[in-house]
Amino acid sequence: MSVYERMATIFKALAHPVRLQILEILQQEGEACVCHLESILGKRQAYISQQLSKLRDAGLVVDRREGLNIFYALTEPDVGPLLEAAREHVAALAAAEGIHLAVDRPIYAPARPCKCPRCEPALHIPGSDETAMQAQ
Repeated sequence: MSVYERMATIFKALAHPVRLQILEILQQEGEACVCHLESILGKRQAYISQQLSKLRDAGLVVDRREGLNIFYALTEPDVGPLLEAAREHVAALAAAEGIHLAVDRPIYAPARPCKCPRCEPALHIPGSDETAMQAQ
C-alpha cells in the first residue's frame, strides 16, 4: 500500500460528520464507551458502533473491553491537530464566503445520562445500594 492509498483510507474515514464528532470527543475525553458516545451524540448504539468500526478499520481508534463495555480511544494523539487544522480551514473558507457555520450539536450536552462504569461507578460495584436497587 502506498502512502497516498493509506492517506485516502484515513480521509475516507474522516469524511463523515458523526465520525468527526466521535474523534473530537475521544480527543477531549481520552476514551469513551459506546453508551457514553450515545448519550453525548443522541444517536443509537448500533449507528455509533458502525461509525466506530469504520474509524477502527482506518486505524484511527483502538478499543478495549471492560466487563460488558467496550471503550474506544484515539490510536495516536496527533489526530487532534489534524481535526483542528481542518476546523480552522473550514472556518476561514466560510468567513471568506460570508457564511456562518453552526456546530451540528454541542459536544458536551448529553441527551440522557450514561450508565457506564466510568460515569456511574456505584451502579457497577457488587453489593452497593445502587446495584441492589437496579436488580429489583
